[in-house]
Amino acid sequence: MKKGAKIYLILCFLFISTAVRNIKVTPVYANSHNSLSQQLNNLLKNEADLQGAIAGISIRSATSGQIIYDHMGDTRLRVASNMKLLTAATALNVLGEEFRFKTDVLTKGTIKGRTLYGSLFLKGKGDPTLLTSDLDLIAKQIKESGIEKIKGDLVGDDTWFDDVRYSTDLPWSDETTYYGAQISALTVSPDKDYDSGTIIVRVKPGSQQGTKPTISVSPKTNYVKIINQADTGPPKSEMDLTVDRGHGNNIITISGSIPQKSKNEREWVGVWEPTNYTLALFRQSLSKYGIKVSGKIKTGKTPEEAKRRTSHFSMPLSELLVPFMKLSNNGHAEVLTKEMGRVVKGEGSWEKGLKVFLDELPKFGVNPKTMLLRDGSGISHVNLIPANQISQLLYSIQNKPWFPAFLHSLPVAGESEKMVGGSLRYRMKTPLTKGKVWAKTGTISTVTSLSGYVQTKSGEKLIFSILLNNLLDEKKGKKIEDRFVELLADS
Repeated sequence: MKKGAKIYLILCFLFISTAVRNIKVTPVYANSHNSLSQQLNNLLKNEADLQGAIAGISIRSATSGQIIYDHMGDTRLRVASNMKLLTAATALNVLGEEFRFKTDVLTKGTIKGRTLYGSLFLKGKGDPTLLTSDLDLIAKQIKESGIEKIKGDLVGDDTWFDDVRYSTDLPWSDETTYYGAQISALTVSPDKDYDSGTIIVRVKPGSQQGTKPTISVSPKTNYVKIINQADTGPPKSEMDLTVDRGHGNNIITISGSIPQKSKNEREWVGVWEPTNYTLALFRQSLSKYGIKVSGKIKTGKTPEEAKRRTSHFSMPLSELLVPFMKLSNNGHAEVLTKEMGRVVKGEGSWEKGLKVFLDELPKFGVNPKTMLLRDGSGISHVNLIPANQISQLLYSIQNKPWFPAFLHSLPVAGESEKMVGGSLRYRMKTPLTKGKVWAKTGTISTVTSLSGYVQTKSGEKLIFSILLNNLLDEKKGKKIEDRFVELLADS
C-alpha cells in the first residue's frame, strides 16, 4: 500500500473514532414488553383526544439530566400554571427561603394622653397571607401602645407595588374569580388557602321550597353589597346558582336555585380594589378594640417622617410555597413576581419582575431566548415555553440548597391531605403512582400541563414535562397526562 493511502486510512480511522465518541447514546428504558419510548409513541399516536392537538413532551434522567424521550420538546407551547415552577425557583433564588412579607403600621402627628393627633398609616408590602385575625392583632397592639382615639385619617399605603391590578392578558371574564383577583401591595385573605383579594360568599338553602336562601360573607363586612335573587328549589332538584360581581363595583348578585336541604354553597369572589377592602376590615378591627377614627378612610403614600409603631411579618417563603404551589395560587405568583421586581429592579411591577426572571433563568441552564413570558402565574395564553426548558429547570435546581423546600411544595399524586396532595390529590391513586409523583399541574382553556418528578418501579427517578395545547376537553387531557406518567412509573 502506498504511503499516501496509509495516511488517508489513518486519518479516516481517527475521524470515525472521534465521531463515535461524540455520539450521544440515548439509553433505552424497557419493560418486559416494549421500550418506554415505544409505549409513549404509541400513546401519542393512538390517543384520539390528541388528534388536532399539540403535545410537547420532555423526559430526562434525574441523575444525569440526559433527555431520554423528546416529542416536540423544543416547540414553544402555552404552559398554564406550569409557569409557577419558574416563579417558585426564581423567587427562592432571589428572595431566599427565609424571606417574609412585611406590613407596617406608622403614625404621623403627636400623641397626647391616649389620643393621636394625626394620621395612622397601614403600609402593605405585598403580603398575600394577611388575615383579619392579623388585623385584629395589629389593632390590639395599637391599643396596648396607648392609642384609643385617632384625630386624623386612616390611610392605606399600597405604593410598594405599582397600581396595575391585572396582568396584561387576564381575560375579562376572569376578573371576578378568586384566581383572577386584583393584585395590590395591601391585601387580605379570607381563609388559610390565602386567596388574597377575595371574599367568600356562602349560600344556605331556605327551610322551605320557594323561599330565599340565606346569604352571608366571610370576612363579615359591608364593603360588598349583596343582591339576593336566588330561590330554594325542591330537595332533589339540580343546583343552579350563579354568583356574579359587577365590573368596576362590589355589588355581588346571587341568582338561580339551590335545592332545599342541600349543603351550603361557597364561592370565592375577587373584590374590586383590595386596598380599600383591607382598610374597611382594618377599621372594623380598630373599632373592635375601642379605637375611634374621626377622620377619613383613604389611600395614600406614607410620609418619610412617619414613625413606625409595629410590624406584622408573613410566614417565610419556604412555608408560603406550600399553599402557593399545592393549590396553584395565582395571586401568590403575581405578588412574588412584583416583589422580585421591587427588590432587584426598584419597581414592583410585572415588567421589572419578568426582567428578573430573564436574568435568573440562565443560572439554571434555562435559555430565556426560547420563551415568551407575560406573567408569573401562567394564566396568560401568551406565555410560551418549550417542554425541554422546563425539564432542564427541574434537573438543574436539584443541587440548590433550597431544593428540598421546592420539592416539598409540589403536589403529590394520590395523597388525600389537601396541603400534601394539593391539585393532584384526586389523581393517580394506584399503588404504582400514589406518593411517587411530585408535579405541578396546569389548566387554562384548551391547555393542560404536568411537570415534575416520578419514582419508577425500577428505582430510578425521572423528570418529565408534558404540555398539551389546542385540546377540546382539558379533563381528557389530564387523563392522558396520567397515562404518560403511569408508563414512566412502570418503567
